[in-house]
Amino acid sequence: MTASGTGLSKSAPPMTGAGVLVESLVQAGARMAFGVPGESYLAVLDALHDVRDRLPFITCRHEASAANMAEAYGKLTGDPGLALVTRGPGATHASIGLHTAFQDSTPMLLFIGQVARSMIDREAFQEIDYRKFLSELTKWTGEVGTPDRIAEYLGHAWSTATAGRQGPVALALPEDVLSASTGRQRSRAHKPVQAHPAKEDVVAVAKAISAAKQPLLLIGGGPWSADQSKALQAFAERHHLPVATSFRCQSLIDNRSPAYAGHMGIGANPALVNRMKAADLLLVIGPRLGEMTTHGYHRLDVPVPHQRLVHVHAGAEELGRVYQADHAINAAPGLFAKALSEEGVSGDWADWCGGAASEESGWRSPVANPGAVQLGALYHSLRAALPDEAIVTNGAGNYAAFLHRFFEYRGFKTQLAPTSGAMGYGVPAGIAASLAAPDRPVAAVAGDGCFLMSGNELATAVRYNAKTVFLVLNNGMYGTIRMHQERSYPQRVSGTDLTNPDFVAYAKAFGMEAWRVDSSDQFEPALGRALATDGPALIEIIVDREAISPTATLSGLGA
Repeated sequence: MTASGTGLSKSAPPMTGAGVLVESLVQAGARMAFGVPGESYLAVLDALHDVRDRLPFITCRHEASAANMAEAYGKLTGDPGLALVTRGPGATHASIGLHTAFQDSTPMLLFIGQVARSMIDREAFQEIDYRKFLSELTKWTGEVGTPDRIAEYLGHAWSTATAGRQGPVALALPEDVLSASTGRQRSRAHKPVQAHPAKEDVVAVAKAISAAKQPLLLIGGGPWSADQSKALQAFAERHHLPVATSFRCQSLIDNRSPAYAGHMGIGANPALVNRMKAADLLLVIGPRLGEMTTHGYHRLDVPVPHQRLVHVHAGAEELGRVYQADHAINAAPGLFAKALSEEGVSGDWADWCGGAASEESGWRSPVANPGAVQLGALYHSLRAALPDEAIVTNGAGNYAAFLHRFFEYRGFKTQLAPTSGAMGYGVPAGIAASLAAPDRPVAAVAGDGCFLMSGNELATAVRYNAKTVFLVLNNGMYGTIRMHQERSYPQRVSGTDLTNPDFVAYAKAFGMEAWRVDSSDQFEPALGRALATDGPALIEIIVDREAISPTATLSGLGA
Protein backbone atom coordinates (compact mmCIF):
# COMPACT_ATOMS: atom_id res chain seq x y z
CA MET A 1 0.00 0.00 0.00
CA THR A 2 1.31 3.46 -0.85
CA ALA A 3 0.50 6.94 0.35
CA SER A 4 -1.51 8.80 -2.28
CA GLY A 5 0.64 10.69 -4.79
CA THR A 6 3.98 9.80 -3.24
CA GLY A 7 4.73 6.16 -4.05
CA LEU A 8 5.66 5.67 -0.37
CA SER A 9 4.78 2.44 1.35
CA LYS A 10 2.84 2.95 4.59
CA SER A 11 3.86 -0.38 6.06
CA ALA A 12 7.52 -0.71 5.01
CA PRO A 13 10.24 0.27 7.49
CA PRO A 14 11.78 3.71 6.91
CA MET A 15 14.85 4.17 4.72
CA THR A 16 17.26 7.02 4.14
CA GLY A 17 16.94 9.02 0.98
CA ALA A 18 20.29 7.60 -0.08
CA GLY A 19 18.99 4.09 0.48
CA VAL A 20 16.03 4.80 -1.79
CA LEU A 21 18.34 6.20 -4.45
CA VAL A 22 20.60 3.16 -4.45
CA GLU A 23 17.69 0.70 -4.33
CA SER A 24 16.06 2.51 -7.26
CA LEU A 25 19.30 2.37 -9.25
CA VAL A 26 19.56 -1.38 -8.73
CA GLN A 27 15.92 -1.85 -9.73
CA ALA A 28 16.47 0.30 -12.83
CA GLY A 29 19.28 -2.01 -13.94
CA ALA A 30 22.44 -0.19 -12.86
CA ARG A 31 25.44 -2.53 -12.61
CA MET A 32 28.47 -0.27 -12.03
CA ALA A 33 29.19 3.27 -10.84
CA PHE A 34 32.29 5.46 -10.99
CA GLY A 35 33.24 8.36 -8.78
CA VAL A 36 35.44 10.21 -6.35
CA PRO A 37 34.11 10.13 -2.76
CA GLY A 38 32.89 13.34 -1.18
CA GLU A 39 31.44 14.34 2.15
CA SER A 40 28.30 15.72 0.53
CA TYR A 41 27.12 12.23 -0.46
CA LEU A 42 28.50 10.07 2.34
CA ALA A 43 25.03 8.62 2.86
CA VAL A 44 25.06 7.26 -0.72
CA LEU A 45 28.48 5.70 -0.20
CA ASP A 46 27.09 4.03 2.91
CA ALA A 47 24.06 2.71 1.02
CA LEU A 48 26.29 1.41 -1.77
CA HIS A 49 28.15 -0.68 0.81
CA ASP A 50 25.07 -2.88 1.17
CA VAL A 51 24.85 -3.62 -2.58
CA ARG A 52 28.56 -3.70 -3.46
CA ASP A 53 28.18 -7.15 -5.01
CA ARG A 54 25.41 -5.92 -7.34
CA LEU A 55 26.43 -2.29 -7.89
CA PRO A 56 30.18 -1.89 -7.33
CA PHE A 57 31.51 1.62 -6.86
CA ILE A 58 34.79 2.21 -8.74
CA THR A 59 36.88 4.75 -6.87
CA CYS A 60 38.68 7.05 -9.32
CA ARG A 61 41.44 9.59 -8.81
CA HIS A 62 39.81 12.55 -10.56
CA GLU A 63 36.19 13.45 -11.26
CA ALA A 64 36.86 14.14 -14.95
CA SER A 65 38.06 10.57 -15.32
CA ALA A 66 35.10 9.22 -13.35
CA ALA A 67 32.73 11.03 -15.70
CA ASN A 68 34.66 9.81 -18.74
CA MET A 69 34.49 6.23 -17.41
CA ALA A 70 30.74 6.58 -16.99
CA GLU A 71 30.41 7.96 -20.52
CA ALA A 72 32.50 5.11 -21.95
CA TYR A 73 30.42 2.57 -20.01
CA GLY A 74 27.23 4.06 -21.46
CA LYS A 75 28.68 4.11 -24.96
CA LEU A 76 29.79 0.47 -24.72
CA THR A 77 26.76 -1.08 -23.02
CA GLY A 78 23.89 1.14 -24.13
CA ASP A 79 22.81 1.52 -20.50
CA PRO A 80 23.29 4.82 -18.67
CA GLY A 81 26.79 5.18 -17.27
CA LEU A 82 26.77 6.36 -13.64
CA ALA A 83 29.11 8.87 -12.02
CA LEU A 84 28.96 10.20 -8.46
CA VAL A 85 30.81 13.36 -7.43
CA THR A 86 30.77 15.90 -4.67
CA ARG A 87 29.61 19.49 -5.01
CA GLY A 88 31.55 22.43 -6.42
CA PRO A 89 34.97 21.27 -7.63
CA GLY A 90 33.75 17.70 -8.02
CA ALA A 91 30.92 18.71 -10.32
CA THR A 92 32.96 21.21 -12.32
CA HIS A 93 35.69 18.62 -12.88
CA ALA A 94 33.07 16.11 -14.02
CA SER A 95 31.40 18.48 -16.46
CA ILE A 96 33.73 17.41 -19.28
CA GLY A 97 32.18 13.95 -19.22
CA LEU A 98 28.74 15.49 -19.55
CA HIS A 99 29.87 17.51 -22.55
CA THR A 100 31.23 14.42 -24.26
CA ALA A 101 28.07 12.45 -23.46
CA PHE A 102 25.93 15.27 -24.86
CA GLN A 103 27.84 15.61 -28.14
CA ASP A 104 28.18 11.83 -28.48
CA SER A 105 24.51 11.14 -27.60
CA THR A 106 25.53 8.75 -24.81
CA PRO A 107 23.14 7.84 -21.96
CA MET A 108 24.72 8.92 -18.68
CA LEU A 109 23.68 9.97 -15.18
CA LEU A 110 25.76 12.29 -12.99
CA PHE A 111 24.81 12.45 -9.31
CA ILE A 112 26.12 15.49 -7.44
CA GLY A 113 26.18 15.96 -3.69
CA GLN A 114 24.67 19.35 -2.89
CA VAL A 115 24.64 21.64 0.13
CA ALA A 116 21.84 21.13 2.64
CA ARG A 117 18.48 22.65 1.74
CA SER A 118 18.72 25.22 4.54
CA MET A 119 21.89 26.66 2.96
CA ILE A 120 20.75 26.93 -0.66
CA ASP A 121 21.04 30.41 -2.23
CA ARG A 122 23.52 31.60 0.44
CA GLU A 123 26.65 30.81 -1.62
CA ALA A 124 27.44 28.17 0.93
CA PHE A 125 30.68 26.23 0.80
CA GLN A 126 31.12 24.92 -2.78
CA GLU A 127 27.52 25.73 -3.65
CA ILE A 128 26.47 25.93 -7.32
CA ASP A 129 23.04 26.10 -8.90
CA TYR A 130 23.48 23.08 -11.14
CA ARG A 131 20.24 23.65 -13.02
CA LYS A 132 21.81 26.83 -14.40
CA PHE A 133 25.41 25.66 -14.61
CA LEU A 134 24.74 22.41 -16.46
CA SER A 135 21.82 23.47 -18.61
CA GLU A 136 23.95 23.51 -21.79
CA LEU A 137 25.60 20.17 -21.03
CA THR A 138 22.66 17.93 -20.19
CA LYS A 139 19.28 16.91 -21.52
CA TRP A 140 17.91 17.74 -18.09
CA THR A 141 19.35 18.75 -14.73
CA GLY A 142 17.22 18.40 -11.61
CA GLU A 143 17.59 18.95 -7.89
CA VAL A 144 15.74 16.72 -5.46
CA GLY A 145 13.93 18.84 -2.87
CA THR A 146 12.44 16.09 -0.69
CA PRO A 147 13.43 12.50 0.08
CA ASP A 148 9.87 11.35 -0.65
CA ARG A 149 10.37 11.95 -4.41
CA ILE A 150 13.79 10.37 -4.96
CA ALA A 151 12.49 7.34 -6.88
CA GLU A 152 10.40 9.65 -9.05
CA TYR A 153 13.39 11.84 -9.89
CA LEU A 154 15.55 8.82 -10.62
CA GLY A 155 12.90 7.45 -12.97
CA HIS A 156 12.68 10.82 -14.74
CA ALA A 157 16.46 10.97 -15.07
CA TRP A 158 16.86 7.41 -16.37
CA SER A 159 14.03 7.79 -18.88
CA THR A 160 15.32 11.13 -20.15
CA ALA A 161 18.85 9.83 -20.59
CA THR A 162 17.72 6.86 -22.69
CA ALA A 163 14.82 8.31 -24.70
CA GLY A 164 15.03 9.74 -28.21
CA ARG A 165 18.43 11.27 -28.83
CA GLN A 166 20.15 9.80 -25.81
CA GLY A 167 22.37 11.88 -23.58
CA PRO A 168 23.42 12.92 -20.08
CA VAL A 169 21.27 13.91 -17.12
CA ALA A 170 22.47 15.39 -13.83
CA LEU A 171 20.77 15.21 -10.43
CA ALA A 172 21.80 17.41 -7.51
CA LEU A 173 21.22 15.72 -4.16
CA PRO A 174 21.20 17.94 -1.05
CA GLU A 175 23.04 16.10 1.70
CA ASP A 176 20.19 16.41 4.19
CA VAL A 177 17.80 14.88 1.63
CA LEU A 178 20.13 11.90 1.38
CA SER A 179 20.38 11.39 5.13
CA ALA A 180 16.70 12.07 5.88
CA SER A 181 14.30 9.26 6.73
CA THR A 182 11.60 8.31 4.25
CA GLY A 183 9.46 5.34 3.34
CA ARG A 184 10.34 2.68 0.80
CA GLN A 185 9.49 3.88 -2.71
CA ARG A 186 8.42 1.69 -5.59
CA SER A 187 10.53 1.76 -8.71
CA ARG A 188 11.08 -0.41 -11.76
CA ALA A 189 13.38 -1.00 -14.70
CA HIS A 190 13.04 1.44 -17.58
CA LYS A 191 12.88 0.42 -21.23
CA PRO A 192 14.16 3.19 -23.51
CA VAL A 193 11.45 5.02 -25.41
CA GLN A 194 12.44 5.28 -29.06
CA ALA A 195 10.59 6.45 -32.14
CA HIS A 196 9.80 3.61 -34.55
CA PRO A 197 9.86 4.31 -38.28
CA ALA A 198 6.56 4.46 -40.09
CA LYS A 199 6.09 1.74 -42.69
CA GLU A 200 5.46 4.31 -45.42
CA ASP A 201 8.75 6.06 -44.64
CA VAL A 202 10.70 2.81 -44.92
CA VAL A 203 9.00 1.94 -48.20
CA ALA A 204 9.67 5.43 -49.57
CA VAL A 205 13.36 5.16 -48.72
CA ALA A 206 13.61 1.74 -50.35
CA LYS A 207 12.08 3.24 -53.50
CA ALA A 208 14.51 6.16 -53.37
CA ILE A 209 17.43 3.72 -53.21
CA SER A 210 16.05 1.76 -56.16
CA ALA A 211 15.79 4.96 -58.20
CA ALA A 212 19.34 6.12 -57.38
CA LYS A 213 22.33 5.60 -59.66
CA GLN A 214 25.00 6.35 -57.06
CA PRO A 215 23.59 5.94 -53.54
CA LEU A 216 25.75 6.26 -50.42
CA LEU A 217 24.78 5.28 -46.87
CA LEU A 218 26.27 7.22 -43.96
CA ILE A 219 25.71 5.67 -40.53
CA GLY A 220 26.52 6.76 -36.99
CA GLY A 221 24.92 8.22 -33.90
CA GLY A 222 22.65 5.98 -31.90
CA PRO A 223 21.13 4.02 -30.42
CA TRP A 224 22.13 0.86 -32.26
CA SER A 225 22.21 -2.78 -31.24
CA ALA A 226 24.59 -5.41 -32.58
CA ASP A 227 21.73 -7.17 -34.37
CA GLN A 228 20.58 -3.95 -36.02
CA SER A 229 24.11 -3.17 -37.16
CA LYS A 230 24.51 -6.65 -38.63
CA ALA A 231 21.14 -6.41 -40.38
CA LEU A 232 22.16 -3.17 -42.09
CA GLN A 233 25.52 -4.63 -43.10
CA ALA A 234 23.84 -7.69 -44.60
CA PHE A 235 21.36 -5.45 -46.45
CA ALA A 236 24.18 -3.32 -47.88
CA GLU A 237 26.21 -6.36 -48.92
CA ARG A 238 23.20 -8.03 -50.50
CA HIS A 239 22.42 -5.01 -52.64
CA HIS A 240 26.00 -3.72 -53.15
CA LEU A 241 25.39 -0.42 -51.37
CA PRO A 242 28.47 1.44 -50.06
CA VAL A 243 28.35 2.33 -46.36
CA ALA A 244 30.48 5.04 -44.75
CA THR A 245 30.55 5.87 -41.04
CA SER A 246 30.51 9.26 -39.35
CA PHE A 247 33.33 10.57 -37.16
CA ARG A 248 34.51 7.93 -34.66
CA CYS A 249 31.67 5.51 -35.41
CA GLN A 250 33.84 3.15 -37.45
CA SER A 251 32.88 0.00 -35.54
CA LEU A 252 29.20 0.18 -36.51
CA ILE A 253 30.13 -1.99 -39.49
CA ASP A 254 32.84 -4.61 -39.92
CA ASN A 255 35.59 -2.79 -41.79
CA ARG A 256 36.31 -5.98 -43.76
CA SER A 257 32.86 -5.83 -45.34
CA PRO A 258 32.78 -5.43 -49.13
CA ALA A 259 30.24 -2.66 -48.48
CA TYR A 260 32.50 -0.64 -46.16
CA ALA A 261 33.52 2.63 -47.82
CA GLY A 262 35.47 4.24 -44.95
CA HIS A 263 34.92 6.88 -42.30
CA MET A 264 33.73 10.40 -42.97
CA GLY A 265 35.61 12.16 -40.20
CA ILE A 266 38.85 14.05 -39.70
CA GLY A 267 41.39 12.85 -42.25
CA ALA A 268 38.76 11.15 -44.39
CA ASN A 269 39.87 9.51 -47.62
CA PRO A 270 39.63 12.21 -50.35
CA ALA A 271 38.22 9.56 -52.68
CA LEU A 272 35.38 8.92 -50.22
CA VAL A 273 34.69 12.65 -49.94
CA ASN A 274 34.49 12.83 -53.72
CA ARG A 275 32.08 9.89 -53.75
CA MET A 276 29.83 11.62 -51.25
CA LYS A 277 29.82 14.73 -53.43
CA ALA A 278 29.10 12.59 -56.52
CA ALA A 279 26.30 10.60 -54.87
CA ASP A 280 22.79 11.29 -56.12
CA LEU A 281 21.28 9.87 -52.91
CA LEU A 282 22.77 10.30 -49.46
CA LEU A 283 20.99 8.14 -46.88
CA VAL A 284 22.10 9.33 -43.43
CA ILE A 285 21.06 6.95 -40.66
CA GLY A 286 21.97 8.26 -37.21
CA PRO A 287 24.59 11.00 -37.55
CA ARG A 288 23.79 14.61 -36.74
CA LEU A 289 25.84 15.76 -39.75
CA GLY A 290 27.98 17.83 -37.42
CA GLU A 291 31.17 19.79 -38.00
CA MET A 292 33.64 16.89 -37.98
CA THR A 293 31.65 14.64 -40.30
CA THR A 294 30.96 17.48 -42.76
CA HIS A 295 34.44 19.07 -42.44
CA GLY A 296 33.15 22.37 -41.14
CA TYR A 297 29.86 22.03 -43.05
CA HIS A 298 31.70 22.18 -46.37
CA ARG A 299 31.33 18.61 -47.65
CA LEU A 300 27.59 19.20 -48.04
CA ASP A 301 25.99 22.45 -49.15
CA VAL A 302 24.13 24.33 -46.40
CA PRO A 303 21.21 24.32 -45.95
CA VAL A 304 20.14 22.28 -49.00
CA PRO A 305 22.66 19.71 -50.32
CA HIS A 306 22.74 19.11 -54.04
CA GLN A 307 22.35 15.38 -53.37
CA ARG A 308 18.96 13.96 -52.54
CA LEU A 309 19.18 13.72 -48.74
CA VAL A 310 17.31 11.31 -46.51
CA HIS A 311 18.09 12.04 -42.84
CA VAL A 312 17.09 9.60 -40.10
CA HIS A 313 17.71 10.71 -36.52
CA ALA A 314 16.51 9.71 -33.06
CA GLY A 315 15.87 13.32 -32.03
CA ALA A 316 13.20 15.26 -33.91
CA GLU A 317 14.84 18.53 -32.88
CA GLU A 318 17.95 17.64 -34.89
CA LEU A 319 16.15 17.17 -38.19
CA GLY A 320 16.34 20.39 -40.20
CA ARG A 321 18.67 22.00 -37.69
CA VAL A 322 21.38 22.59 -40.31
CA TYR A 323 20.51 20.53 -43.37
CA GLN A 324 17.07 20.53 -44.97
CA ALA A 325 16.50 16.96 -46.08
CA ASP A 326 14.30 15.80 -48.92
CA HIS A 327 12.95 13.24 -46.47
CA ALA A 328 13.42 13.72 -42.72
CA ILE A 329 12.54 10.74 -40.52
CA ASN A 330 12.35 10.81 -36.74
CA ALA A 331 13.30 7.26 -35.72
CA ALA A 332 15.97 5.44 -33.77
CA PRO A 333 18.63 4.67 -36.37
CA GLY A 334 18.96 1.02 -35.40
CA LEU A 335 15.22 0.47 -35.58
CA PHE A 336 15.07 2.16 -38.97
CA ALA A 337 18.04 0.16 -40.29
CA LYS A 338 16.43 -3.10 -39.19
CA ALA A 339 13.15 -2.18 -40.87
CA LEU A 340 14.92 -1.11 -44.06
CA SER A 341 16.87 -4.38 -44.16
CA GLU A 342 13.57 -6.22 -44.51
CA GLU A 343 12.51 -4.23 -47.58
CA GLY A 344 13.40 -5.14 -51.13
CA VAL A 345 15.28 -2.77 -53.42
CA SER A 346 16.21 -3.19 -57.06
CA GLY A 347 19.30 -1.92 -58.80
CA ASP A 348 22.88 -2.74 -59.70
CA TRP A 349 25.50 -0.80 -57.80
CA ALA A 350 28.22 -3.46 -57.78
CA ASP A 351 30.76 -1.31 -59.62
CA TRP A 352 29.96 1.79 -57.54
CA CYS A 353 30.20 -0.15 -54.26
CA GLY A 354 33.24 -2.16 -55.31
CA GLY A 355 35.10 0.97 -56.29
CA ALA A 356 34.40 2.57 -52.91
CA ALA A 357 35.53 -0.53 -51.01
CA SER A 358 38.69 -0.77 -53.12
CA GLU A 359 39.54 2.88 -52.47
CA GLU A 360 39.05 2.36 -48.74
CA SER A 361 41.23 -0.77 -48.68
CA GLY A 362 44.02 1.09 -50.45
CA TRP A 363 43.69 4.08 -48.13
CA ARG A 364 44.10 1.77 -45.12
CA SER A 365 47.37 0.29 -46.42
CA PRO A 366 50.37 1.54 -44.39
CA VAL A 367 52.31 4.52 -45.66
CA ALA A 368 55.82 5.47 -44.54
CA ASN A 369 56.37 8.21 -41.99
CA PRO A 370 59.59 9.79 -40.67
CA GLY A 371 61.31 7.99 -37.80
CA ALA A 372 62.11 4.50 -36.63
CA VAL A 373 58.51 3.76 -35.59
CA GLN A 374 56.17 3.31 -38.54
CA LEU A 375 52.69 4.06 -37.25
CA GLY A 376 50.70 2.58 -40.12
CA ALA A 377 52.53 -0.71 -39.74
CA LEU A 378 52.21 -0.49 -35.95
CA TYR A 379 48.42 -0.37 -36.12
CA HIS A 380 48.37 -3.27 -38.56
CA SER A 381 50.45 -5.21 -36.01
CA LEU A 382 48.03 -4.22 -33.25
CA ARG A 383 45.11 -5.46 -35.35
CA ALA A 384 46.85 -8.78 -36.04
CA ALA A 385 47.51 -9.35 -32.33
CA LEU A 386 43.97 -8.61 -31.12
CA PRO A 387 40.83 -10.72 -31.54
CA ASP A 388 37.95 -9.23 -33.48
CA GLU A 389 36.02 -8.36 -30.30
CA ALA A 390 38.88 -6.39 -28.71
CA ILE A 391 38.06 -2.81 -27.71
CA VAL A 392 40.28 0.11 -28.70
CA THR A 393 39.89 3.47 -26.97
CA ASN A 394 41.48 6.84 -27.65
CA GLY A 395 41.20 10.48 -26.76
CA ALA A 396 42.07 13.38 -29.02
CA GLY A 397 45.24 14.35 -30.84
CA ASN A 398 47.02 13.84 -34.14
CA TYR A 399 48.07 10.35 -33.05
CA ALA A 400 44.40 9.38 -33.48
CA ALA A 401 44.50 10.23 -37.20
CA PHE A 402 46.89 7.29 -37.71
CA LEU A 403 44.68 5.01 -35.60
CA HIS A 404 41.46 5.90 -37.44
CA ARG A 405 43.05 5.47 -40.83
CA PHE A 406 45.10 2.31 -40.38
CA PHE A 407 43.32 0.24 -37.72
CA GLU A 408 40.59 -2.12 -38.92
CA TYR A 409 37.55 -2.29 -36.62
CA ARG A 410 35.84 -5.66 -36.94
CA GLY A 411 33.31 -5.89 -34.14
CA PHE A 412 30.32 -3.88 -32.93
CA LYS A 413 31.23 -1.20 -30.36
CA THR A 414 34.94 -2.01 -30.51
CA GLN A 415 35.78 1.69 -30.90
CA LEU A 416 35.34 4.00 -27.92
CA ALA A 417 36.38 7.56 -28.75
CA PRO A 418 34.94 11.02 -28.09
CA THR A 419 33.27 12.74 -31.02
CA SER A 420 33.48 15.79 -28.75
CA GLY A 421 37.24 15.78 -29.35
CA ALA A 422 38.07 15.68 -25.64
CA MET A 423 41.65 14.94 -24.61
CA GLY A 424 42.22 12.65 -21.63
CA TYR A 425 39.42 10.28 -22.62
CA GLY A 426 41.28 7.18 -23.79
CA VAL A 427 42.83 6.13 -20.46
CA PRO A 428 39.65 6.20 -18.33
CA ALA A 429 37.60 4.80 -21.22
CA GLY A 430 40.01 1.87 -21.49
CA ILE A 431 39.70 1.16 -17.77
CA ALA A 432 35.90 1.33 -17.88
CA ALA A 433 35.82 -0.99 -20.90
CA SER A 434 38.04 -3.53 -19.14
CA LEU A 435 35.82 -3.50 -16.06
CA ALA A 436 32.56 -3.62 -18.01
CA ALA A 437 33.76 -6.35 -20.40
CA PRO A 438 36.51 -8.23 -18.52
CA ASP A 439 36.65 -11.05 -21.09
CA ARG A 440 37.53 -8.70 -23.95
CA PRO A 441 41.07 -7.37 -24.51
CA VAL A 442 41.32 -3.57 -24.36
CA ALA A 443 43.95 -1.26 -25.81
CA ALA A 444 43.88 2.40 -24.74
CA VAL A 445 45.78 4.63 -27.17
CA ALA A 446 46.96 8.09 -26.16
CA GLY A 447 49.46 10.73 -27.15
CA ASP A 448 51.80 11.98 -24.47
CA GLY A 449 49.74 15.14 -23.96
CA CYS A 450 46.46 13.25 -23.92
CA PHE A 451 47.81 10.55 -21.59
CA LEU A 452 48.98 12.86 -18.82
CA MET A 453 45.58 14.51 -18.59
CA SER A 454 44.36 11.31 -16.94
CA GLY A 455 47.51 9.25 -16.36
CA ASN A 456 46.90 9.22 -12.61
CA GLU A 457 44.10 6.72 -13.31
CA LEU A 458 46.77 4.05 -13.71
CA ALA A 459 46.23 3.78 -9.98
CA THR A 460 42.60 2.87 -10.65
CA ALA A 461 43.61 0.31 -13.27
CA VAL A 462 45.97 -1.36 -10.81
CA ARG A 463 43.51 -1.26 -7.91
CA TYR A 464 40.80 -3.05 -9.88
CA ASN A 465 43.16 -5.12 -12.03
CA ALA A 466 41.74 -3.70 -15.25
CA LYS A 467 43.49 -5.67 -17.99
CA THR A 468 44.08 -2.66 -20.22
CA VAL A 469 47.12 -2.22 -22.42
CA PHE A 470 48.00 1.48 -22.51
CA LEU A 471 49.86 2.65 -25.62
CA VAL A 472 51.51 6.05 -25.12
CA LEU A 473 52.74 7.67 -28.33
CA ASN A 474 55.37 10.14 -27.22
CA ASN A 475 56.51 12.94 -29.52
CA GLY A 476 57.09 15.55 -26.81
CA MET A 477 54.45 18.05 -27.89
CA TYR A 478 50.78 18.83 -28.28
CA GLY A 479 50.81 17.55 -31.84
CA THR A 480 47.49 18.80 -33.18
CA ILE A 481 48.01 22.34 -31.93
CA ARG A 482 51.60 22.31 -33.14
CA MET A 483 50.42 21.25 -36.60
CA HIS A 484 48.02 24.18 -36.82
CA GLN A 485 50.63 26.47 -35.29
CA GLU A 486 53.19 25.59 -37.94
CA ARG A 487 50.64 26.11 -40.69
CA SER A 488 49.46 29.50 -39.44
CA TYR A 489 52.55 30.80 -37.61
CA PRO A 490 55.54 28.90 -39.06
CA GLN A 491 58.65 28.57 -36.90
CA ARG A 492 57.07 30.52 -34.02
CA VAL A 493 56.69 27.75 -31.45
CA SER A 494 54.69 28.85 -28.45
CA GLY A 495 53.15 26.69 -25.75
CA THR A 496 53.19 23.37 -27.60
CA ASP A 497 56.44 21.74 -26.41
CA LEU A 498 56.13 19.30 -23.51
CA THR A 499 58.39 17.97 -20.78
CA ASN A 500 57.51 14.37 -20.06
CA PRO A 501 58.38 11.83 -17.40
CA ASP A 502 59.90 8.46 -18.16
CA PHE A 503 56.56 6.81 -18.89
CA VAL A 504 57.91 3.32 -18.28
CA ALA A 505 59.17 4.31 -14.83
CA TYR A 506 55.90 6.17 -14.22
CA ALA A 507 53.85 3.04 -14.93
CA LYS A 508 56.13 0.83 -12.86
CA ALA A 509 55.75 3.21 -9.93
CA PHE A 510 52.06 2.17 -9.87
CA GLY A 511 53.08 -1.50 -9.88
CA MET A 512 52.47 -2.13 -13.58
CA GLU A 513 54.55 -3.89 -16.20
CA ALA A 514 55.86 -1.48 -18.84
CA TRP A 515 58.13 -1.37 -21.88
CA ARG A 516 59.62 1.25 -24.18
CA VAL A 517 59.56 0.96 -27.96
CA ASP A 518 62.08 2.97 -30.01
CA SER A 519 61.66 1.19 -33.34
CA SER A 520 58.98 -0.76 -35.17
CA ASP A 521 60.64 -4.12 -34.67
CA GLN A 522 60.34 -3.76 -30.89
CA PHE A 523 56.56 -3.26 -30.89
CA GLU A 524 55.26 -6.77 -31.54
CA PRO A 525 57.35 -8.42 -28.78
CA ALA A 526 56.36 -5.71 -26.31
CA LEU A 527 52.69 -6.01 -27.25
CA GLY A 528 52.80 -9.77 -26.86
CA ARG A 529 54.22 -9.44 -23.35
CA ALA A 530 51.67 -6.76 -22.46
CA LEU A 531 48.71 -8.83 -23.65
CA ALA A 532 49.99 -11.83 -21.69
CA THR A 533 50.18 -9.82 -18.48
CA ASP A 534 47.59 -10.65 -15.82
CA GLY A 535 46.71 -7.01 -15.24
CA PRO A 536 47.28 -3.60 -16.78
CA ALA A 537 50.41 -2.88 -18.78
CA LEU A 538 51.90 0.10 -20.59
CA ILE A 539 54.01 0.53 -23.72
CA GLU A 540 55.72 3.85 -24.37
CA ILE A 541 56.27 4.39 -28.11
CA ILE A 542 58.75 7.04 -29.22
CA VAL A 543 57.42 8.86 -32.28
CA ASP A 544 59.44 11.18 -34.48
CA ARG A 545 58.14 14.74 -34.30
CA GLU A 546 58.18 14.96 -38.06
CA ALA A 547 55.46 12.27 -38.22
CA ILE A 548 52.77 14.82 -37.53
CA SER A 549 50.06 13.18 -39.66
CA PRO A 550 49.73 10.38 -42.22
CA THR A 551 49.90 12.93 -45.04
CA ALA A 552 52.31 15.61 -43.79
CA THR A 553 55.60 16.21 -41.99
CA LEU A 554 56.05 18.89 -39.35
CA SER A 555 58.75 20.80 -41.21
CA GLY A 556 56.73 20.75 -44.41
CA LEU A 557 53.67 22.45 -42.94
CA GLY A 558 54.94 26.00 -43.14
CA ALA A 559 56.77 25.59 -46.42
